[in-house]
Amino acid sequence: MPLANAPRYNVPVTASRFHSAIRRAKGVPALTWQGFSQLLWPAVCDVCNEAICDTDKNLCPKCWGELLKCTAGNYCPRCGRDVVSRYGLIGGACAACREQRFYFDGIARAGVYADALQQMILAFKHDRSEMATTLASWADAALQGSRFYDRIDLLVPVPLYWTRRLRRGYNQSYLIARRLHHPRARISTDLVRARRTDPQPQMPTPAARARNVAGAFVVRAGHNFSGKTICLIDDIKTSGSTLNECAKTLKEVGAARVYALVLAVAGQNVR
Repeated sequence: MPLANAPRYNVPVTASRFHSAIRRAKGVPALTWQGFSQLLWPAVCDVCNEAICDTDKNLCPKCWGELLKCTAGNYCPRCGRDVVSRYGLIGGACAACREQRFYFDGIARAGVYADALQQMILAFKHDRSEMATTLASWADAALQGSRFYDRIDLLVPVPLYWTRRLRRGYNQSYLIARRLHHPRARISTDLVRARRTDPQPQMPTPAARARNVAGAFVVRAGHNFSGKTICLIDDIKTSGSTLNECAKTLKEVGAARVYALVLAVAGQNVR
């Protein structure tokens, strides 16, 4: 039975305070360096360069709002264009693409090519390779929510011609593919661009875009796509000519199904 006047030992409390003080002392250099870094290199928005807090995750509130707007809404699972409602689809296609022929079997998109998302993709295509991390997270969410996610065997980045790849220093589609999460699918770079093509945005019509990339892609000799379900990875889809030619090439060598994942769909009124 404890004695009423027995001394009370506060060693645990003292030890706890001592260790807390040590932890705070250890944190001082980190906090000091963090503050010093913010003074020398203040955080700015990746899109508009406005000053932001470290907790804003690379974008200012205005650009986050634009990005969320770009990545919201319903879209046609066949062509990727905006639709008011999925109930407006007939046979899985919207009115804009019902009469069009696609070699790819469906598409998933992160958003529409506008506002903050457009600016991020343009920066990504012009030396801002670090944008891949943010953009790939949106693409990954789109892929995981797609109707073909569980069917994919291979992720195939749309290739650049070697001279353009050398000048840019990277293939943006490949950087996105590397950051996608899939339990089974692996990346294949066995689809190559055999000839240099003009930039698609310079083409005045969808027909000109199709002619520009006709016969531009081949599969490396000895590489087998037979019976595989493939997901093409690209940054922007406008008329779909590039994706169409890639899918056609892959199906000619035996691919069973070819789907597409893009960061954004542009040209909502382009046929």
